[in-house]
Amino acid sequence: MRKSATLTIQKWGNSLAVRIPTAVARSAHFAEGQEVEVSVDEIGVTVRPVGRRALTLAEKLALFDPVKHGGEAMATQRVGAEAI
Repeated sequence: MRKSATLTIQKWGNSLAVRIPTAVARSAHFAEGQEVEVSVDEIGVTVRPVGRRALTLAEKLALFDPVKHGGEAMATQRVGAEAI
């Protein structure tokens, strides 16, 4: 799903800034603190994430293999130092 927004460039210190709306940031899989690359070409400015993006919960669940990861993770009986 492609998200877009019309934004206004604002002054931020000695620089110019654009705030990325939440819907656009989520669609682009951007997160606070994430590094991005900003590049300029004849059309305009492009903002791209640096490195691999974080997987969504749905993507993580799709990769989960119960055989590989041991199936049930929660013990139902006392184990180790818990057993009295």
